[in-house]
Amino acid sequence: MLEVSATDFVKHFGQYRERVQREAIAVTSHGRTSGFFVSEEEYKEYLQLKANARKAYSISDLPADTINSLATSVMSSSHDHLNELMDSDGAPNS
Repeated sequence: MLEVSATDFVKHFGQYRERVQREAIAVTSHGRTSGFFVSEEEYKEYLQLKANARKAYSISDLPADTINSLATSVMSSSHDHLNELMDSDGAPNS
C-alpha cells in the first residue's frame, strides 16, 4: 500500500486518483495515518463486508418481543442427544 503525506496527496490528486484503481493509498498527516483513499470498487466491497458482518447486541439493546422470543424458544427434540454430551455443571463428559 502506498503511503503519502496529505500535502502531497492534495498537490498530486490527479495522479493518485488513477493509482487508487490499482491499490489503496494511506494518507498521512504529521507522520500518522489520517485516512485511506480507495477505489469505488474497494469501498463497495468494504460496505458489503460490513453489512454482512456478525453483530453482537447487549440484551438491553434488543426489542422486548425479541427477548421474549429468545426466552420462550425450545430446542427441537431431534437435538436431545446433544444434552447427553453435557453433565449437570455444563462441562463436557469424558
